[in-house]
Amino acid sequence: AFSAMRRILPAAKRHARSFSSTVDFDVAVIGAGVVGLAVTRALAKAGKDVICLDGEGIIGSGTSSRNSEVVHAGIYYPESTPNKAAMCVKGKHMLYDFCEAAGVNHKRITKLIVATSPAQEEQLVKLQQQGAKNGVLDLRMLTAVEAQTIEPHVRCTAAMLSPSTGVVDSHGFMVALQGDAEAAGATVALFSRLLRSASDGVGTRLVVADAAGGEEVEIAVSAVVNAGGLHAQWVSRQLGVPDEEIPSRHLARGVYFRLLGRSPFSRLVYPIPEPNTAGLGVHATVDLGGQCRFGPDVEWVEQEDYSVEPGRCASFYEAIRSYFPALPDDSLVPDYAGIRPKISGPGAPAADFTFRQHGAIVGLYGIESPGLTASMAIADHVLGMVRSV
Repeated sequence: AFSAMRRILPAAKRHARSFSSTVDFDVAVIGAGVVGLAVTRALAKAGKDVICLDGEGIIGSGTSSRNSEVVHAGIYYPESTPNKAAMCVKGKHMLYDFCEAAGVNHKRITKLIVATSPAQEEQLVKLQQQGAKNGVLDLRMLTAVEAQTIEPHVRCTAAMLSPSTGVVDSHGFMVALQGDAEAAGATVALFSRLLRSASDGVGTRLVVADAAGGEEVEIAVSAVVNAGGLHAQWVSRQLGVPDEEIPSRHLARGVYFRLLGRSPFSRLVYPIPEPNTAGLGVHATVDLGGQCRFGPDVEWVEQEDYSVEPGRCASFYEAIRSYFPALPDDSLVPDYAGIRPKISGPGAPAADFTFRQHGAIVGLYGIESPGLTASMAIADHVLGMVRSV
């Protein structure tokens, strides 16, 4: 492995005020997931001297690479989560525009949300109304016959079509964000793990260690953005943020099963979300390669665990057959798992994206779905917060 000094050395040569091992930047972003990279890009394009630090050896190794890769329309988010609602809708447009310009693989594949009973039909109408409040004005109600005309394998009593929902190559998106950020002068330093920090009244000094070799580098910055995702709470403690200012962390694991053979659907198919659960229901996604997978479910866990127990598929068959009754036995195989970095626990209403400022430290918490879709809008918001530091 390259040493930390070799990884950060080009930056040190450009930025060091003296021949010491201290490197100076305007802003350090902790976390090179999709949100951290979008923030780094926005800061760099605004003229900030910025370094993005991540302890892993690749970008987006956490939640950013373990999700459905769906570009959400912005339908579900109630008035109690205004950041999710506004940033999803704004971020969707920004993401599509960026991917178009940067040549990132994506597709407005559209989505059906299906009702399987009269009670669910009422919820479908409420979802359309919520979407309209959020600025999603292209949702179209379909009869069962209309839904089955476009998706013959779906069983429903009514459905709603979302034309602006899509899928994106999330890794390609992150690579393009990194490239844009670096072209604007940013430094992305991988294998760079935050050890500790100290505030000297003027700025913050971060001690960063090489994740493999353990060598240490000191970085002096005027502001820090904590985009640590699942580890945001830990990062904040390393930065000296008081515990009472750090939202509690709740981990909601979700697993995916892949369907063997050809996809029965040409677009995404979602059930009506179950009330008081932590997800949107076990839904069908079709990726850019045409592969169909189902998930994620919800399991509250105490620590990160990305294993997929084959036995969990039993509940999947039951859930999926409510809208896809022709699902064959033994057709699902374990695919992968992800973990939602929630700040609300079991049974509690979903919390909003949360932004907390402690001096020159901007903390991002609870950036779960629709974080991928909203990432560029989140970055704009964080840029405004950093400018006020």
